[in-house]
Amino acid sequence: MSHWTEDDSRLYRQIAAVAVPHRAEQLAALLALLPFAPTDSFHAIEIGAGEGYLSQALLACFPRATVTALDGSAEMRAHIERRLAGFGGRGRVEPFELTAANWRHHLKNADAVLSSLCLHHLSGPEKQALFAVIAANLSPVGVLLIADLVEPQRPEARSFFAATWDAQAKAQSLAQTGDIGLYDQFEQNEWNLYRHPDPAVDKPSPLFEQLVWLKEAGLAVVDCFWLHAGHAIYGGYKSAASTGGVALLAFEAALAAVQRSLGLNPAGSAD
Repeated sequence: MSHWTEDDSRLYRQIAAVAVPHRAEQLAALLALLPFAPTDSFHAIEIGAGEGYLSQALLACFPRATVTALDGSAEMRAHIERRLAGFGGRGRVEPFELTAANWRHHLKNADAVLSSLCLHHLSGPEKQALFAVIAANLSPVGVLLIADLVEPQRPEARSFFAATWDAQAKAQSLAQTGDIGLYDQFEQNEWNLYRHPDPAVDKPSPLFEQLVWLKEAGLAVVDCFWLHAGHAIYGGYKSAASTGGVALLAFEAALAAVQRSLGLNPAGSAD
């Protein structure tokens, strides 16, 4: 496979529920880490929005926010448009090509830039350059939050990431469907890149290096907030100042919104 195709998008839609470790928790974490109260007005960009679950949950949690959802797949964009239709003009869907520059005008004065399982398709230098562009365009209160695969630095870590990803995929398949059919699809399609690397498409970078690039890009505070099975949530804030006593979005509220978006009951199983 030399590039992402519509067939890949369809396969991802079939197995994402088991292929993404703790999917609902990851998406909820991105929302809970936003430096905004539920009553705040702000504009977010989602890079590689997929089916639009994160953008949908964000608009539900922040009734005065707006989102521009970017995706390179026409099929995915159609799903996003249906998902965001109920929010009127607060949600926009736009095409983009990750490695091109003609979409970056969307970043101008963005208050939040979010990306889930997209940026690992960029090489290290390409990530570093994109981080610099995003940081330069963020508003003074802006934040960049990323959920993505990271490159292990030792063979022991690669083996550990591979094993824990397999174990989580199997557990999620059992929990959500009662059997390991979806896990078998995950395995047969060689989705675990720590076991089946495809350097033409998957180019994860070391977590530490990415934190350095984020800092060098001009973000005041950078950190890793979550890590499991080689999937990390990390990013940075334009300002070091906190919101103090402002009531930010609670993780529990974010998780409930994401579960509704994904069609899950509170236990994490499909309705």
